[in-house]
Amino acid sequence: MDPASVLVVDDEDLIRWSLRARLEEDGYDVAEAPDGAAALERVSAGVDLVLLDFRLPDIDGLELLRRIKESDPDTVVVLMTAHSTVQNAVEAIKSGAFHYVIKPFEMDEMMALVERALETTRLRREVRELRALQSEPFSLDRIIGESPPMRAVKALLKKIAGTPASTVLLGGESGTGKDLASRSLHYSSDRAAGPFMHITCTALPESLLESELFGHEKGAFTDARQQKRGLFERAHRGTVYLDEIGDMTPALQAKLLRFLEEKAFKRVGGADDIRVDVRVIAATNRDLEEAMRKGAFREDLYYRLNVLPVVMPPLRERTGDVPLLARYFVDAFNREFRKNVSGLSAEVLRLLGSYSWPGNVRELKNAVERAVLLAEGDQLGPEDFLVLGTRTTRTGAQVAFRLPAPGVDIHELERSLVEQALERTEGNQTRAGQLLGLNRDQIRYRVEKFKLAKRDESGDADD
Repeated sequence: MDPASVLVVDDEDLIRWSLRARLEEDGYDVAEAPDGAAALERVSAGVDLVLLDFRLPDIDGLELLRRIKESDPDTVVVLMTAHSTVQNAVEAIKSGAFHYVIKPFEMDEMMALVERALETTRLRREVRELRALQSEPFSLDRIIGESPPMRAVKALLKKIAGTPASTVLLGGESGTGKDLASRSLHYSSDRAAGPFMHITCTALPESLLESELFGHEKGAFTDARQQKRGLFERAHRGTVYLDEIGDMTPALQAKLLRFLEEKAFKRVGGADDIRVDVRVIAATNRDLEEAMRKGAFREDLYYRLNVLPVVMPPLRERTGDVPLLARYFVDAFNREFRKNVSGLSAEVLRLLGSYSWPGNVRELKNAVERAVLLAEGDQLGPEDFLVLGTRTTRTGAQVAFRLPAPGVDIHELERSLVEQALERTEGNQTRAGQLLGLNRDQIRYRVEKFKLAKRDESGDADD
């Protein structure tokens, strides 16, 4: 590991030399700067810690501190001065100084301070790296799609990410990628370092949803044994994503409207306003304008949410993206399931591109997942996709599948087939797998995946 780098900024030669000698003795990489101009040039190249004199010949130490922080907010700076005042100390801390040292100082005490300051530097960089790793999968560049509709959507999302915290309304059919768009907006904005809170408005009854959003005070209701902070409070300086906003009850719509207008709310059972800085992203697959006409959704809330509307296009309107998405999912499931599927045949890509995809990207993902799991060769063909109408069995027989007009949930279909096979074989997994064209590992995976009852651990009792 490379030694930590320390920059000593002081116009007194003796101070610089004495600090350098001791720091190098303790194993640090040390640089010197006699003035602010030299210090800024050195900081731009990267440094772990700056020991900064308060009075320099060309610039005030506080001003230099501010410029260093603007260059890299994570740089840790310790101010040194022989002219201490309470006002200077307060200003230094407000401007981001880690500590404030009075000259003359004890060298051992300074080295202990240097060690603490460098530990802070290490922690800050670790946090920054972890945040970068967390946000990388949700970068706007990772949204797959080069068709004209998706290029337009990505350009719009990029603009919105750079705007202040206006509310965003994501529309589009189920399965079009609204969740990914919301996370990409958050992690591409200046709120990326803050929390991202996601809640589905239909997942909880009204009373519990209100508590989840706004929190509650101790004793607010029967089971409120202690105070609870809600999503809006916990998401301060971050983002709250409200999925299926069109199904929110009228009473909660009114409370949400008040929060959006005033940036304040009361906990359930509370009397005091709580103010937070939060961006709200709402999503729905419902026609909110139609819901307004029917009186099911507040008109004022709609216009308050619809400041920055984004409509995610259905997959049938961006069929040129199907090959890109299919290849991406093949690679992803190869890694997840430790398979070695090399790709998709030209014929299957043509057929996938001509299919209507009523379930959109989610349906395509599920179809590819199933195909990779069941693949017997190193390349996927039409026979590996139920949505394309037929599947060839190992005996060469063609089995016809007709998709009902409303479509199907591919996960429920797969679960039903596995359940039927297990029922027919009285729970014997090996024979059930044979009925479905699956090997032992593949049928066991599905039994675990769908949490189906097993006759015994091996599934081979009747072999």
